[in-house]
Amino acid sequence: MLLRLPFLLFLLHTSVFTLLNARPNVILIVTDDQGYGDMSCHGNPWLNTPNLDKLHDEGVSLDDYHTDPYCTPTRAALMSGRYSTRVGTWSVTEGRQLLERDETTMAEVFNSSGYRTAMFGKWHLGDTFPYAPRFRGFDDVVCHKAGGVGEIGNPVGNDYFDDTYYRNGKPEAFEGYCTDIFFRETMRFIKEGVDEKSKQPFFVYLPLNAMHGPFTVADKYSAPFTEKGIPESRSIFYGMIQNFDENLGKLLTSLKQWNIDDDTLVIFMGDNGTAAGSNGKLDSDGFNAAMKGKKGAVYEGGHRVACFARWPQKLKAGGSIDKLTMHTDWLPTLTELCDLKKNKNLNWDGRSIASLLEGKSNDWKARSIFISKQADQLNLWKPGGNNQSKYPHFAVLSEKWRYVDGELYDIRADPSQTTDVAKQHPEVTQSLYAEYKQWFKDVADEGAPYNRFILGAPEENPTRFTTRDWHPTDGGVIWKMPLVEDDTLFVNGFWAVDVQRSGRYEIRIARFPADAESPAKANQARIRIGNIDQTIELAPSAISATFKVNLKRGPAKLQTWFRDAKTGKERGAYHIKVTRL
Repeated sequence: MLLRLPFLLFLLHTSVFTLLNARPNVILIVTDDQGYGDMSCHGNPWLNTPNLDKLHDEGVSLDDYHTDPYCTPTRAALMSGRYSTRVGTWSVTEGRQLLERDETTMAEVFNSSGYRTAMFGKWHLGDTFPYAPRFRGFDDVVCHKAGGVGEIGNPVGNDYFDDTYYRNGKPEAFEGYCTDIFFRETMRFIKEGVDEKSKQPFFVYLPLNAMHGPFTVADKYSAPFTEKGIPESRSIFYGMIQNFDENLGKLLTSLKQWNIDDDTLVIFMGDNGTAAGSNGKLDSDGFNAAMKGKKGAVYEGGHRVACFARWPQKLKAGGSIDKLTMHTDWLPTLTELCDLKKNKNLNWDGRSIASLLEGKSNDWKARSIFISKQADQLNLWKPGGNNQSKYPHFAVLSEKWRYVDGELYDIRADPSQTTDVAKQHPEVTQSLYAEYKQWFKDVADEGAPYNRFILGAPEENPTRFTTRDWHPTDGGVIWKMPLVEDDTLFVNGFWAVDVQRSGRYEIRIARFPADAESPAKANQARIRIGNIDQTIELAPSAISATFKVNLKRGPAKLQTWFRDAKTGKERGAYHIKVTRL
């Protein structure tokens, strides 16, 4: 029996309606240390990045988009939708890389809304319970630890090629180059859903460790730049970008082959200004899209980065947004675009830019956003301290102005920030400074409470951490093996911990990691945690010291000492393992 025309039209209308209102898949790609000018679509004269250019041309470009000046703070703000200072995650080491345990992450919002979730690459927001990505809403994780593939806490010998990473918390040896591996895992995860004809949409967070140093890549990627006379380190940095762009092309091609291209929102962004594409000072040194500053700076080049969003089904190709936007905007934006469940208690600092992406900006209200470089001001951030006595390096951004450490720039007339006009506009200067002080009071009202390592949790026992996680009391932190091996270095610090369950604990302290054991060269070891203070004598061959103590539930500080057998000086233990017995 023939279907009548009205019924056919109804079916067609229903199919189209369902298609247009289906929740998209989302892939959020973050590259490390790739600045705004480190791609050909932004005018770089040496790089050729056809797939990034394609993403730019086929999507919407956010042309005044900002992050923090460093990697961990950017990741914290991106995942939480809140300023990194507010969530206690504003440095790359010293315990300040742990995203506050009570914060709701982007992955948790997606996961609670029925999405399959995965993360591949560099997390840098904590490696233990409850901070590691497998505890923050991700179903499938392959990542390295700490802030880099070869930093301590990772297996000794990791060097970007054929490394050991962690699949859902378990170490696993991988073959190939780091970027290739993380893209391969991304495509594996997506393809599994395609093969299973999963009705669940997916969210993939792909924060790469490239192009972070140490700069290393296969010669075929760096050689073309070296041959052009570009310095070796920059040639390798550019080669890492070429490798990333090649992988991006494979991913975009696969989405088409799997017939999910139209249904997938792909977002690309850098995490901060360039690390090696420019020195941020001289136009003749590299290419920085005429911006002042680079990674770590509160000038434009330190935090204005590329950001593209491509969703063929809904976003018009070739669009651009000149409004002031930032990393905290993505969580509220994706919540709106993907119809995610929003916990009523979530209080974001970002705002949804969905209307801007869709080309509707009539109701967009101007705002100020704030950039702070707290990583260089650790002495200001002591709980109970007078945090208003002095401020970190900072910038206040508006649509027209940039207020940077007391200097004022008209960013529209002077995008390279060459002329300080603070004296010509004292009322603007005073107003923006007042805004910053009010913001700082808001986000740092309670100083900087420690985000603590959890001891004795049933979800993860034992708990391991290293010197890169301590709060320094003598010297700084250590993050790479040559420093661990340096017999002339004597540094120390304490770890902020939280004993989750009272009981008997074993605390093992060592100078060297378990996969490169060596004598500590110490004749005495000491620990102090809470009101417990114990010392033991060590044999010359001792590689570690083990203490058994009764701990009460609650917060505490843990500090260790090794007395050097040769000099009598003391250093802290670099590797700690705490087990509830």
